[in-house]
Amino acid sequence: MEEARLKERLAQARTIAVLGAHKDPSRPAHYVPKYLSEQGYRVLPVNPRFQGEELFGERVVGSLLELQGPVDILDVFRPPSALMGHLAEALALKPGLVWLQSGIRNPEFEKALEEAGVPVVADRCLMVEHRRLFRGPLPL
Repeated sequence: MEEARLKERLAQARTIAVLGAHKDPSRPAHYVPKYLSEQGYRVLPVNPRFQGEELFGERVVGSLLELQGPVDILDVFRPPSALMGHLAEALALKPGLVWLQSGIRNPEFEKALEEAGVPVVADRCLMVEHRRLFRGPLPL
């Protein structure tokens, strides 16, 4: 996705579902969605291990099918080998964009989403890209 379009999508987004959200603050699946929440996005955590608990001011649900309302971005923290098991849920959710975090690529999953009209960003950190696009480079 070209940079201008990516920035536009992030600027327009309001709700981000996080598949694989985690409650351990040292894990990217916690501190990335926490950052996004602090930037004003509504972050909807999805992880059956923590179902019913609260993260980022929202109740954790066990699957994408339990989410209510529209989701602008689906941010994925799951191993590439697990992605096809979430394809039907992701397609039913109809997010405006699916974001596969750093290190996550699954060409079959990506192709299926794109063929259904859902754009995919893969192997990039949403927090890093948000900071770069909206806050400028971090000091070294």
